[in-house]
Amino acid sequence: MTDFLSRYLRIKKVELPLALLGALYFFCVLCGYFFLRPVREAMGVSRGMSDLRWLFIVTSILSLVAVLAFGGVVARMNRRQFIPVAYLFVIVCLLLFSGLLIVNIMSGGGLIGSESETLTSRLVGYTFYVWLSVINLFITSVFWAFMVDIFHFDQSKRMFPFIGIGGTLGAIMGGWSTNQVSSMTESPYLPVGLMLAGALFFGFAIVVMLTLDRMAIRLSGTTMDRIAERRTGKMGGSFWEGLRAIGTSSYLLGIGAYIVLMAVSNTLIYFTQASILLENTDTLSQRVAGFAQFDMLAQIATLFTQIFITTHLIKRIGVGWTLAILPVVTMIGFAVLSVWTLYGVMAIFQALHRATRYAVSRPARETLFSVVSASEKYKAKPVVDVFLYRGGDVAGAGVDSLFALLGVTLAGVATATIPLAGIWTVLSVRLSRTQAKKAVMEEDHLVSI
Repeated sequence: MTDFLSRYLRIKKVELPLALLGALYFFCVLCGYFFLRPVREAMGVSRGMSDLRWLFIVTSILSLVAVLAFGGVVARMNRRQFIPVAYLFVIVCLLLFSGLLIVNIMSGGGLIGSESETLTSRLVGYTFYVWLSVINLFITSVFWAFMVDIFHFDQSKRMFPFIGIGGTLGAIMGGWSTNQVSSMTESPYLPVGLMLAGALFFGFAIVVMLTLDRMAIRLSGTTMDRIAERRTGKMGGSFWEGLRAIGTSSYLLGIGAYIVLMAVSNTLIYFTQASILLENTDTLSQRVAGFAQFDMLAQIATLFTQIFITTHLIKRIGVGWTLAILPVVTMIGFAVLSVWTLYGVMAIFQALHRATRYAVSRPARETLFSVVSASEKYKAKPVVDVFLYRGGDVAGAGVDSLFALLGVTLAGVATATIPLAGIWTVLSVRLSRTQAKKAVMEEDHLVSI
């Protein structure tokens, strides 16, 4: 079995334990998150689409504050300290949200969007939405920063697709479990149980991460093994160093532009999906179940893509053209949706878009960070993954509002995505070429140490 996995996945035997632990780590992270995601989505749309657009703006502002604060934490710790601290912070917050919901329900208040909704219900619901919208990008950004810190450029192209499969399996398990529980009960304590389940898996993620870190140091062939000072030393620098790095690096700016374009397209799809689901459901539990169904369908499509396509795609066509697949899928999807604006078509489009985003674009995109410094991975990367992504969300929400104000149809939206997809594709290819040059420089630097 080991020989078969090594040959099929193009992973060396000595690398296989690292790949399996990396996949298990990602499984725990995404399983925990997908217990929470449907709750967030249901709370966000419970009072209508206008409130949801304002939540996007608040989230973007707080994202900048969060990445700067995280940069300060990173500067004073090594990765064996700040990564567990980050996940412990998530667990503590989930316990706090659960406690607030329990107190509110016991005092006679209902969940946000219900007939017995109170001011506390609304505040907890909207705060949870904004908090998770910031945190979810952090937990995945920190995970991938850790992966690109362990594996060098060539390893990342071979191993990231397999590691991504672990995350997809975790997302499927979390989404399926949430859908099953939400479909069976209308209990006001449903969000509490899902939050506690998410906290449990983040606890498992801490244990797996520390085990993987120790193994990465012992085994040869990883970046951590080749550059000894990164193992236990503090990152140093200042809290705003990540922003400065992006402002002075055309390469990081290019990655940021790719993220913004992706976020704009994703937000337009998100608002379309939320509007359709809001029209077809009445209660919070129904909305949680609906969003969980969307998530599960998307993750199943992602899993099949990862198993049968992604493991060989990056090697065959290169990072640049792999990144360019997402713009094309976006353009075609909106064109089809403009002709058939149906719930089922939206579900299929959303599943294909997310499958491309997570199974194809994400592994290729993360390899772009394998050729930057450790400080940029843990300081500049969260700025790109969190703040710029949320900035793209706000831009997408603004575009959606403008389209609604002007009465633009989905056919008009589809037409508008054509030049967007063209710019996006050109950017993908240019990033790949710059990455290849940086990879050669990085390898020369490692040899000289």
